[in-house]
Amino acid sequence: MTEMLPLSGRAGWYGKDLDSSGAWIRSLDDSQRAEIDAALARVKRDRFPLFGFGRDDFPLVSTATLLAEISDELENGLGAVRLRGLPVEQYSDDDIRRIFWGLGRYLGTSLYQNARGEIMGEVRDETRLADKTYMEAAPGNIASSRARARSTGPLRWHTDRCDVIALLCVRNAKAGGISKLTSIVTIYNEILRRRPDLLELLCQDYWRARPADEDGIAPTRAFALPVFGVQEGKLTCQYSRTYVEQAQEFPEVPRITAAQNEALDLLAEVAEKTCLYSPFVPGDVQLLNNHVIFHGRTAYEDDSASQQERLLLRLWLSMPNSRRLPRGFEVLWGSTDPGAIRGGVVQPDTAQRVAVAA
Repeated sequence: MTEMLPLSGRAGWYGKDLDSSGAWIRSLDDSQRAEIDAALARVKRDRFPLFGFGRDDFPLVSTATLLAEISDELENGLGAVRLRGLPVEQYSDDDIRRIFWGLGRYLGTSLYQNARGEIMGEVRDETRLADKTYMEAAPGNIASSRARARSTGPLRWHTDRCDVIALLCVRNAKAGGISKLTSIVTIYNEILRRRPDLLELLCQDYWRARPADEDGIAPTRAFALPVFGVQEGKLTCQYSRTYVEQAQEFPEVPRITAAQNEALDLLAEVAEKTCLYSPFVPGDVQLLNNHVIFHGRTAYEDDSASQQERLLLRLWLSMPNSRRLPRGFEVLWGSTDPGAIRGGVVQPDTAQRVAVAA
C-alpha cells in the first residue's frame, strides 16, 4: 500500500480554534437581503413551481458573489460555512423554500434524497406521523439512518451522499438539537499519528447497506467502500456507522473484524474530541463539504404547545467545483470525475439523480 502521509490545508481544523476564530461564519447584509426579496417577488410573479426555477429566474448580484466565495471555501478551504442573517420569520413556509431553492441554484445541482423523489428534505420529528418518509425497522434490526434523522434522538457522526449538504434552520426545538461538526482531515491525521495500523484499515473496504427507505429497489442490498480515500492530495470520506451495522444483518456480507470495529471506535472518539458544537439560530444556512466534514447533532425536545418544533430544510448539492474521487468510489457516487453530477439517489422510474427543473 502507498505510504500514508499527513494531509495539509485549511480543512484540517480543530473545533475549539474554529469556534474562537469564527472564520467559518458569513452574514448577509441589508443589500443582499433586499436582492433576495426582489428575486423572490419575481419567481412568485412569474408563477414558477416551487422547485421549478433556475438561477437566471432568481437574479442575484452581490449575493451571487458571496455564494461563489462560499463555494470556494467549501471545496478549497475550511469545508464548512454557516451563513447567517436570513429573516425567516418574515416569510411563509413556501417562500422560505423558494429562497432556499434559489440560493442552492447558485451553488450546485440539487439531488434526489430518496427513491420517492424527495428533492428538499424536511428534517424534523416524524415518529408521531402516519405518513413517514422512512421505513420502520423489523423487530431486532438496526433502525436506518433516515429513521434516526427523523426522530428526536441524537445523530452519530456521518456524511451524506452528496458533495455538499445545505441545512436551513426554520425553527428550533424547545431544547437540544445542537449541531455538531468536525474535520475529517483532522481525524485522518490524528489516527495516522496514533494508530497508523487502524488508518490503513479505514482506507480499505467496509461493507455498507443500501437501505430501502433511501435507495428503494437497488441492484444489490450491500456494497463495499473504504471509509477514507485520497486522490490528488485531497481526501474523501463517505461514512455512516449505521450503514455498516445494517450490512451485518445480511448473511452474504463478510463479518466485520474486531480490528475494523476498533478503527470505527477510534474514529468516533477522535471526532468527539476535535469537534465544534454550534447551535442553530433560525435563518442560519449550514453548508458542509461531505468529503471533509462529519456532522451530527444532540437529542432534542419539541413542544407543540409553544410551536417550538424543530424544522430544518435540507438540500443535497452536486458541486461544479468538486474534487476527483478515487477509482472504485463510483459504486456509490455514480461518477468519480471532478465537477460531475454525482451522488444522491437514482430514481427507479426515470434513472435520474436530479429533477428536470434542477
